[in-house]
Amino acid sequence: MSTAPVTLFRIRTLADLLQRLGGVPLERILFQPYPGTATPRDVLDVQQREGKPCELVAGVVVEKATGLRESALTAHLIDRLKRWVQPGNLGMLSGPNPALELMADLVRTPDIAFTCWDRLPGGRLPESPIPRIVPNLAVEVLCRANSSGERAVKRQDYFAAGVEVLWEIDPDHRTVANLNFGEGASTMLRMGDTLTGGTVLPGFTLPLKELFAELDRRG
Repeated sequence: MSTAPVTLFRIRTLADLLQRLGGVPLERILFQPYPGTATPRDVLDVQQREGKPCELVAGVVVEKATGLRESALTAHLIDRLKRWVQPGNLGMLSGPNPALELMADLVRTPDIAFTCWDRLPGGRLPESPIPRIVPNLAVEVLCRANSSGERAVKRQDYFAAGVEVLWEIDPDHRTVANLNFGEGASTMLRMGDTLTGGTVLPGFTLPLKELFAELDRRG
């Protein structure tokens, strides 16, 4: 996993921009505000105006790919994590799609984020609608619209900013990629395996069969 600062990426052409974004579909790249000029405030304005989660990369506002199944799975996982985080007052659990300014000119909206208190100014919830904090754990519930290039770029962004652990949850294949930057380890979990919190959420466990059972519930 690369640790190169993402801010060193030079954008001169539209091809450079698409490479920086990981080849996201053009319809998700907003032209207003003009690419290269957008700020975190613009991300907030677009979200409030259109009700869509957005991200900011290199001065460009990009709509995040979302879906109903992914949203349901996110809500289920938030509930499971909340049961572990809140009783021990371990930190701040946020989601779905909290907008976080990971570094200058970079706003990402993981589906779920967990941040220990020592990473929060004053050890309390920030008041800014887009706070400049880096979570210990970021969770991305993948959509079919997420290209492999976009996934790779997000991994680099998260780890360059200081995220310790990234969970990439794939509802279609029912797998979870557990990426631990601090340990330099990457584990692909499948049905029958158990997701663990590692050093970020020690003691937390969730069998994948229980996680993905949410997709099979019927009325």
